[in-house]
Amino acid sequence: MKIRKNDNVVVIAGNDRGKTGKVLKVFRKDSKVIVEGINVRKRHTKPNQKNPQGGILEKEMPVHISNILLVDPKTNAGTRLGSQIILDDKTGKKKHTRISRTSGEMI
Repeated sequence: MKIRKNDNVVVIAGNDRGKTGKVLKVFRKDSKVIVEGINVRKRHTKPNQKNPQGGILEKEMPVHISNILLVDPKTNAGTRLGSQIILDDKTGKKKHTRISRTSGEMI
């Protein structure tokens, strides 16, 4: 999975199409992510020790990985990801990096 925590992504399908947000959590097994402010659902709760007032709580729900794209830092638009192997100058080891398919920028 190419999307990681703290990546900025844009939603390309669903009710929140066009909105952007930061990835809060990644579920690799289910191929889903939780994005800040996207796919928010309301839950009615009774008063309890954790929430003595009770009421309506809003919570972000997971979005499938196929419905989001990473935001390109250069163009601020959605882009697909590629990978590139570069040689690290300090250690001399090979290193995998993520690159934008549209601009070629390293992410």
